[in-house]
Amino acid sequence: MRRVLYFLLISIAFVACIDEVALPVEAKFETEIVDGDNSAPVRVKITNETEGADTYSWSFEGGNPSTSSDRNPGTIIYEQEGEYTIILEASNRDGSSDRQEINIQVKPTITIGFTATIIDNNFSPVEVEIVNTTQGATSFNWTFEGGNPASSTDENPSNVIFTTPGEHKIKLQVSNGEEQFEMEETIEVAPLLVADFDYSVAPEDDDFQVPVKLSLENKSISATNYVWTFQGANINSSTDKNPEIEFTTPGVYNIELKSSNSKVEETITKTIEVFENTNLRVLENVELGINTAHNDNIKGAYYSTENRTVYTKDEITDEIGKTIDIAFFGLNSDFTFNRFVSPDDVQSFAFDMIPNATKTKFINRLEDCNCGISFTSSDFDAMINDTSIKDLVITETPEGLKEFDNTVIPRIIIFQTASNKKGVIKIKEFVNDGLNSFIRVDIKMQKEANQ
Repeated sequence: MRRVLYFLLISIAFVACIDEVALPVEAKFETEIVDGDNSAPVRVKITNETEGADTYSWSFEGGNPSTSSDRNPGTIIYEQEGEYTIILEASNRDGSSDRQEINIQVKPTITIGFTATIIDNNFSPVEVEIVNTTQGATSFNWTFEGGNPASSTDENPSNVIFTTPGEHKIKLQVSNGEEQFEMEETIEVAPLLVADFDYSVAPEDDDFQVPVKLSLENKSISATNYVWTFQGANINSSTDKNPEIEFTTPGVYNIELKSSNSKVEETITKTIEVFENTNLRVLENVELGINTAHNDNIKGAYYSTENRTVYTKDEITDEIGKTIDIAFFGLNSDFTFNRFVSPDDVQSFAFDMIPNATKTKFINRLEDCNCGISFTSSDFDAMINDTSIKDLVITETPEGLKEFDNTVIPRIIIFQTASNKKGVIKIKEFVNDGLNSFIRVDIKMQKEANQ
């Protein structure tokens, strides 16, 4: 019995010794930046690897949440840039404890931005001011396509000069050591200055016989100001973009245009020659169809010397009708019956009535007219002014109005319009093309009737 009691006492003493030895605590945790994104807001994942602890006290300076007593506090969010300390204090019921600290760096959020402002205007050379509005970056890499300088690493680069016309990209690449962002803007340099112009005249002035009115068409590129100088015109100069001028004296004259913008200027000069007024209009190779060609709208039989246009049946309107002064009737492709008729009498020759028609006198057969007029093909060819026709007294006679065939080539026709302009038609050719047959003529007539 004594022996059993002895062993019992020894066992109790051994157990007492075991309870008096405290278990050690080793505080240990790891941090992981979620997605590797160190720019605010930053999410930090905590992995607790502590051993021997029963309780945990976390402190997250600047974080959300700021504290925790959970073994695994999860993910902590840091909204602002800066350096922060994460502290873990771990302990157990035996009174053992340990502590670990880890510092984390939260980079600033990058907001990239800049403005590129053209100073003055976009005519070459173009100066561009760069204003960097980027926030949170620590390095800057600028590229200026076609610019001077071509690149820069300054946060706020100096002004850039572009001289080549066209679009140019300005690129910015920024970083905070962890992340990188890019942005680009485009500026455009206007084409280089070119001074240029053209001119046109009204149809009645296309022979450039005085008086001649010119409409000037400015074709300058990248210009904002214009100075015209006119030699021999009704005005000496103009600053209009597209002025109109008139020449009344025959001669050779210079027209000068100086185009400019705020940076450069250029001058161009063109020469124009205007001629003495012969009061003779020359119209060549006018084609007039026979009645079937006209009525089928293939080749017209009506001609407006004002518009210098041949019209078919369906092209006649009230406005066009009053300008028609020559009408031709051809019976067939053999040209056995042909006649020029007054526009106000076309309805007598298988044509529709012309609206607002006017009267034109014709002498179709000079050889039979008994009208006191003699005019040959050679006379026609020799005409350089209206001298040979201005004093003609044109009187219609039954014989002179008669039809003609194609046996006489060339044939000369005399006419006088409702506005008393006198003229001569020379039939050069009878062209057989079936229902689309036509005559080809030249016309010489007064530009203005006798005063």
